[in-house]
Amino acid sequence: MRKPKDKTRPGSLGKVLLVEDDAILSLMIEQALLDAKASDVIVVASASDALEVLRNQRPDAVVLDVHLADSDDGWAVAELVKASGPRPPQIVFSTGSPQDIPDEIARMGAILTKPYDPQDLVACLQQPQQRGLFSRLRRK
Repeated sequence: MRKPKDKTRPGSLGKVLLVEDDAILSLMIEQALLDAKASDVIVVASASDALEVLRNQRPDAVVLDVHLADSDDGWAVAELVKASGPRPPQIVFSTGSPQDIPDEIARMGAILTKPYDPQDLVACLQQPQQRGLFSRLRRK
């Protein structure tokens, strides 16, 4: 039996949920994630589809376009992700308008401003995720 990928190990991407409504960008990002050895990439184009995936699966990371065709506040998905338990998936926001993200939401994850190189996203996801107060204090 194959053991699941250890997302806590630096450089391990695990399963990634990509929420992006730009088809060309989503293809480029998906390929970069697969090339970086993500165990699985689930691509959806709407907040409603993202919520459906999150009801049934637990990704290790979520790459979230904050302005989607069906919702102009994609950060509602981020709020759900962060409330999903004590070890929520890592979040990376993907946006052309970082100034539109409320401060309390922006603190939930890294922000990449479009256009960006998909390799920047891979590098961001390969960084160990800080978890809780003690891990933040240890890193200082």
